[in-house]
Amino acid sequence: MSQQTRSFDLSRRQFMAGAAGLGLTTLASGLIVPSAMAQEAAPRRGGVLKMGIGGGSTTDNFDIRVLNDWVPVNQAYMVFNGLVEIDKDNRVRPELFESWEPSADAKEWTFTIRQGVTFHNGKTMTAEDILYSLNLHRGADTTSAARSTAAQFADVVKVSDTEIKFVLESGNADLPYILSDYHFLVVPEGFTDWTKPIGTGPFVMESYDPGVRARFTRNESYWKPDTAWVDAVEVIVINDIAARTNAMMSGQVHAINQLDFKTVDLLKRNPNLTVVQSAGGQHFTFLMDCTQGVYADNNVRMAIKYAIDREQLLATALRGYGQLGNDHPIPVTDPFYAMDLPQRAYDPEKSKFYLKQAGMDKLDIELSASDAAFSGAVDAAAIFQGSAAASGINLAIKREPADGYWSNVWMKAPFSMGYWGGRPTADQMLTIAYSSTSSQNDTHWKNESFDTKLTEARALLDPTKRKEIYAELQQLVSDDGGALIPMFGDYLDAVSTKLKGVTSHPMFNLMGARLAEKVWLEA
Repeated sequence: MSQQTRSFDLSRRQFMAGAAGLGLTTLASGLIVPSAMAQEAAPRRGGVLKMGIGGGSTTDNFDIRVLNDWVPVNQAYMVFNGLVEIDKDNRVRPELFESWEPSADAKEWTFTIRQGVTFHNGKTMTAEDILYSLNLHRGADTTSAARSTAAQFADVVKVSDTEIKFVLESGNADLPYILSDYHFLVVPEGFTDWTKPIGTGPFVMESYDPGVRARFTRNESYWKPDTAWVDAVEVIVINDIAARTNAMMSGQVHAINQLDFKTVDLLKRNPNLTVVQSAGGQHFTFLMDCTQGVYADNNVRMAIKYAIDREQLLATALRGYGQLGNDHPIPVTDPFYAMDLPQRAYDPEKSKFYLKQAGMDKLDIELSASDAAFSGAVDAAAIFQGSAAASGINLAIKREPADGYWSNVWMKAPFSMGYWGGRPTADQMLTIAYSSTSSQNDTHWKNESFDTKLTEARALLDPTKRKEIYAELQQLVSDDGGALIPMFGDYLDAVSTKLKGVTSHPMFNLMGARLAEKVWLEA
């Protein structure tokens, strides 16, 4: 690793140390393992890894601009590489960018491109490929879900065959972390055929039936040492949690994601599998479209936020595998978490007060719910339905099919359910989900003060000042935003004891969606 990268890591450690000095807390991710896993044999090549993954649809594809659920993201990481990687300790690590150097004000960044990397078709990766891939997310006409994140790139230019420079609209001390977004993957210059993906990743797509199954074979020319151990990966899309659990219990697959919180303790007792538990930024949402109907009135939104029993939901729907949410997306593990923001509690009387402020004494609403949003979402909706009744809120539940949920319901229904995987920085999470220009602002909430303060915070290098502003932003989202966020849920996967090299990870299920690249099967 170059001196530039080491310099950035040092400054990040200093920053984190400063954050600790401010009294911030960090919760460690945990891997629940049998003691036998403490000493694993050396990695070996061979075998076919079988993964049963929930979060797939017949509308899935490999277009890096629109990746939006667990199956397409995991499959994308099998075929493509990113610019940087977030490791199991939430640290940024080189990938196709092997080092970087910021200007003093963090407004310009120069990245060194890894040399000698080839695409699956034999083409050598160049600066032009990276520029093309980045520009897929830029401009007014882009369809990219990362459009708001890329909007801060005032310019991205080739400095030489080995270097690319980012010029930002304003300074951003977190840029390497921002570039870990799973949309910022690299394809060849001019590439457009998303049915036949070509990347530099650990595996080559052999067959693909969207929403059903796919098979990938090892890229024998893969540039990363000590990875891509298995000969092939078979992905079976199993959206039904009971079927996914049965496939794991019966040994049909080696790994599954998104465990049913109600069956975790049972799975732990199975000697043939391991439950992997990771604490991070995953949170579950009830999404009110701030442009539609009664949800345009913040009094109604506040009434709904006080009508949910968060303690009951955490204990019943998640079985305690998580933490309370406070209607903003920043977890307690983040150094900028607003610890002084009072926790919102279940309060039917306050809920009634806000209804009266909206000119109502009761409220009839409909919630679109599906377990596609998260495991146990429909059960969570029923719990919410019960607690809301005490506030005079009659909540009808509209059960939606899992297939096509993210295309047909999410960001379209006035009141729906969803989830967000965590992001490595507060800026990235707030930008992608709440900035006015984000294509993934799933409550359609717009707040000019929020946008201004968000831009201001990302340019600051003083962690104390940044913490103050991020606390204000969290309060704005909590008190005015359209997202009811009652709980954060731990990432819970199950893997066969035959699968080695598995670790917990703060970013997403299945080792940050990169499990296939890193694990091996015992002999």
